[in-house]
This record gives sequence, C-alpha cells and structure tokens, in this order.
Amino acid sequence: MSLRQRQPRQKDDKHLQFVRGLPCVVCGDNTRTEAAHVRFGWRKAAKRDVGKAEKPDDRWALPLCGRCHREQHEGNEMMFWHTRNIDPIFVCLALHASSGDHEAGEQIVRER
Repeated sequence: MSLRQRQPRQKDDKHLQFVRGLPCVVCGDNTRTEAAHVRFGWRKAAKRDVGKAEKPDDRWALPLCGRCHREQHEGNEMMFWHTRNIDPIFVCLALHASSGDHEAGEQIVRER
C-alpha cells in the first residue's frame, strides 16, 4: 500500500496582495479585506481537499472582509457559499486568471 505524499503548497504573494486589494465578495466592504482560502475540494477544477492543518494553494483565495472570513470558517463552508449564491471556485479561478488587473478583479467580485 502506497501513501500519497502531500504536495507542497503553491504560494503566490503577489496574487494574495491583488486579492487583498479587492472588496469583500460577500458584503462589498473594502476597508480591511483578507485573502480567504477556499478549503473544500472540487475535482472538476483539480482542487483537492485540504485538512485543518493545511492551507490550499494561493490560487484558491478570494477577498473577504474579516467578519465574512470568520463566518466562512464557522460550520460548513460549502453551506456558507451556497446560502450566499456564490461559486467560490469560479471566483478564485477568474481572479487568478486576471491577477494584477484591479479593474477586472473588481468586476469579477461585483458580478460573482
């Protein structure tokens, strides 16, 4: 039986800085936005599940204010996104594809 070795986390400080410069994707607050990582996995997007002690790659980050970020981590994360009618995987992929283009990033957050 072979165990799958954990892949090293892909870090991208420049992308995280871009994400932090955008308004919250949930409430629109733009005063203290944090880069929030989506933790659940989704095979269609080649996103694997991560454990509590592991953070996903930085491409799986989107902007949340501090209050919304705390709510994201309370309880069921998938339900958090579902009740807000937000597809966080799509938002992360779109933001990563336009990383560095603030105008495009704001449009993605608005249109989510």
